[in-house]
Amino acid sequence: SWWSSEDEGNIWVQWHIPSPYRAETEPHEGKRKVESLWPIFRLHHQRSRYIFDLFYKRKAISRELYDYCIKESYADKNLIAKWKKQGYENLCCLRCIQTRDTNFGTNCICRVPKSKLEVGRIIECTHCGCRGCSG
Repeated sequence: SWWSSEDEGNIWVQWHIPSPYRAETEPHEGKRKVESLWPIFRLHHQRSRYIFDLFYKRKAISRELYDYCIKESYADKNLIAKWKKQGYENLCCLRCIQTRDTNFGTNCICRVPKSKLEVGRIIECTHCGCRGCSG
């Protein structure tokens, strides 16, 4: 037939997954250099989480469509792999667990549980803008 499953996947993705265009065109005036990328990281996380939830939690999409989304980079397979591991279910981005990106070779501040922080302290990750993804 003239209609392939790849066409079906592409149409589904266009209707259901937001485009990064809006995040890329957001104004940067008055923001720190690192803050200009935060909307893109947030959208990347939301797209990957949406596909993860549809496939693993709600079982609403087929394996074929899931694989298509991974292959076409609509979802981050490495981030999804981390979400399947205990302790990383709410991980915001992979940069926050890479110790080479920090001054003291530790995880990002957003990975510290809120119960271990000072009361009332507001944290914000410099990598992606996360305010606490460890729980």
